[in-house]
Amino acid sequence: MELLIETYNTSIMAFAAVASLMLLQLVVADVLGIMNKHVPGTKIPDDHSNVLFRAARTVSNTNESIAIFICGLLFNILSGASPDYTAHASWSYFSFRTIYAICYYTNIPALRSMSFGLSLLSLLALLAVGVLT
Repeated sequence: MELLIETYNTSIMAFAAVASLMLLQLVVADVLGIMNKHVPGTKIPDDHSNVLFRAARTVSNTNESIAIFICGLLFNILSGASPDYTAHASWSYFSFRTIYAICYYTNIPALRSMSFGLSLLSLLALLAVGVLT
């Protein structure tokens, strides 16, 4: 087990970074909800001009893709896929998800969509690494 952790240490650190990003997104959404006096459990109006809506969508969208990242990373580690390529794909996913969140918070739709697409390509690369190596 120790060798496995050592071999995939860089990817495991990416996993921790993704978890930290998710926590940060949740805190941002919660703080914005409190600041906007949003009643928990009530619908946030679908309005991209509302930063609370954008923050909530950031959390939701990350939640929609995180299972693929986790499964892909576990598949690669358990199948002995290339540690370097696994790390590159994992850190790419984290980087593009970070850019995506920043662009959503700041309402930059074109860059947000591009970073979303690149994060999906990172997930595809992660799965491809596991299958091809």
